[in-house]
Amino acid sequence: MRLTDAHSPSSVCTPTRYALLTGRYAWRSRLKRGVLNGRSTALLEPERVTLPAFLRTLGYATAGIGKWHLGLGADPDPNDDTPGEADYSAPLQPGPVTAGFEHYFGIPASLDMEPYLYIEDEGVFEAATETVEASSMRRYGGDGYWRAGDIAPGFDFLQVTPTLFDRARGYLEQRASAGDDRPFFLYLPLPSPHTPWMPLPEFEGASDAGVYGDFVAQVDAGVGRLLGALDSLGLASNTLVLFTSDNGAHWLEADIEETGHRANGALRGQKADIHEGGHRVPFLARWPARIPAGAVREELAGLVDVFRTVTSLLEVDLPEGVAEDSVDLGPVLRGEEDPQPPRGSLIHHSSRGMFAIRSHDTDDPAISRKWKLIEGLGSGGFTQPRQLAPEPGGAEGQLYELVADPAETKDLYLARPDIVERLTAELEAIRGADAAPLPPP
Repeated sequence: MRLTDAHSPSSVCTPTRYALLTGRYAWRSRLKRGVLNGRSTALLEPERVTLPAFLRTLGYATAGIGKWHLGLGADPDPNDDTPGEADYSAPLQPGPVTAGFEHYFGIPASLDMEPYLYIEDEGVFEAATETVEASSMRRYGGDGYWRAGDIAPGFDFLQVTPTLFDRARGYLEQRASAGDDRPFFLYLPLPSPHTPWMPLPEFEGASDAGVYGDFVAQVDAGVGRLLGALDSLGLASNTLVLFTSDNGAHWLEADIEETGHRANGALRGQKADIHEGGHRVPFLARWPARIPAGAVREELAGLVDVFRTVTSLLEVDLPEGVAEDSVDLGPVLRGEEDPQPPRGSLIHHSSRGMFAIRSHDTDDPAISRKWKLIEGLGSGGFTQPRQLAPEPGGAEGQLYELVADPAETKDLYLARPDIVERLTAELEAIRGADAAPLPPP
């Protein structure tokens, strides 16, 4: 099943990962904008109930393999506004194991953020005892973008994605060989096709979209092999597989001109932006025993909904206060015809802390309208202009109707003050005291 109106909670990765694992918008945490880096301390609060931790209480085996990017280790002074730095010589607590994973293998943050090493469970697989110089993006003729910093002697940028796919397949095969018949939850947050764009030699030229397209082709092939492993192990029929992205593609006008490829389709904007190209993402679901194959659904969905959807499909209730921003997409995934829309509204958040709210028109149910109110001017992300001050008497935000104008070309902010007022009130009610509009950084 393909959901065509699915959204990451943020247009960058760390807050999306937080929301997916907790069912809670990340702006309710200490992270109000941007992302963590490879030296950041843990963002997940130790008392926070996560999806893997909850599934363990139901008897699930839980494993994470991939890019963590949620911080490692306790902050020396959690009351200090300046966060501390992760200590890789000490146990990585809090970390993935604290968050509910029985086993974790992966990298601390994005593959372009040092230190460049693997973590395993609560420790370092191989210490970063050497250094590497910075490299520029492939689109600018470099080897692949990464920052200068510490690196483990055996760490190879090119082999990270293949290694993670191999580990994921190995986890499934090891469970089968050991006769472990517990249900399992495998979280596989890939570092690709994020920078550095480094496809294996056998995938070079596999697409018509340059190095980036080739890297996407490599990811597709890895996913195919993983699905094949589920088939060969007899697990496919009763395994729910979700495939999505933590934000839109970082794809420039120059990339479109060079390749003729639109990584974000006809949507406006790109990764980090508040516009649709920043947060409307692919969402594919496969569960042969329960989900009708080949179906396409247009209901509004968010990755923050994964938590409550999974637990609802398991027919278990969540404790009060857990996954408070998550809703159940189960009726949609089961293929129920014309169910009550799971979501009436959804909040979007840009890399620079700009908010938007998406909401259906409730005035006339016979007319399909999808309103989106952006609380500010500009992209709020990578695309220029990032932030604009309102002109005297001009619009203070942006309003788009996405059924007629999915590319967000016609701003209706001044033309529909009634919608602006209604959505502003709805945004403030959902946001409450957890987050307020931020000044530009």
